[in-house]
Amino acid sequence: MSDYQFIIDYKNNETYKESFTELAKMIFEIDFKKWYEKGCWNDNYICYSYVDRDKVIANASITKMTVVSNGKEYKAIQVGTVMTHPDYRNQGLSGKLMNHIIEKYEKEYDFIYLFANESVLDFYPKFGFVKVQESSFSLNVSDLKKRPDKTHTLRKLDTNNTNDFQMMEEFSVERIPVSSIFGVKNNESLLMFYFILAFNDAIYYIEEDDVIVMFEQEDHHLHIFDIISKKRVELDSILNHIVSADTEIIHFHFTPDYDIKNIHTEFITESDDTLFVRPLLEDETKPFLFPLTSHS
Repeated sequence: MSDYQFIIDYKNNETYKESFTELAKMIFEIDFKKWYEKGCWNDNYICYSYVDRDKVIANASITKMTVVSNGKEYKAIQVGTVMTHPDYRNQGLSGKLMNHIIEKYEKEYDFIYLFANESVLDFYPKFGFVKVQESSFSLNVSDLKKRPDKTHTLRKLDTNNTNDFQMMEEFSVERIPVSSIFGVKNNESLLMFYFILAFNDAIYYIEEDDVIVMFEQEDHHLHIFDIISKKRVELDSILNHIVSADTEIIHFHFTPDYDIKNIHTEFITESDDTLFVRPLLEDETKPFLFPLTSHS
């Protein structure tokens, strides 16, 4: 343990950056390279790592962002990419990184949060994190308020197209929260990750509404991952643009505004991403869901 070096914020160090990427590919099967080669690793994403010689062996990253809940803004830190190389486990490295992050940020930020899979549900409560139950939101298309037919342009965007990519960058910087009930902003680095790597084949631009929508349809289910706009938009108008004749149920992977009637809500009881928060915020009785594109 004494031979391991503790390093921070090495986005400009190619050796460490590539080693971090190799570890992430091994543990999570995620390749960050395309994301950072396109210049999307900014100052809001910071790695805290241990290295053995020049190899990253353990990591916990933080992403700074603003969480908006019922009109109130909170300075938040999300912890993610928590990983240890298999050869270096059971040495307490992740715990030391977590303690360092908490000590550094707990007084400066309103809260710290993270998403955990089933294998580590017992790990994070040791650091004062409390499990919080999120909700799912869906809508039967038959309950959707239909708008008069009008000509609209739904254009698929390509991250390899320079103009499209510049548009995505612009929207990611200027976006407003997807919902006035619950959403995030100032998380452009993370949103670009989802544009480039996670949903690069599911990005569309609606010219009339000047909005980018990430969505895909599976059988009769339409999954909307995010709606990225610079101004408030009418959700039912956007839905009418993208539902097809085969769509029966719309699933929102974020908290939609409650002005959409007949939205079905239920607590999420099984998930690969369980929300943990530290400290627990004021009692929130309304159902909510962190936008999927804000998960790090």
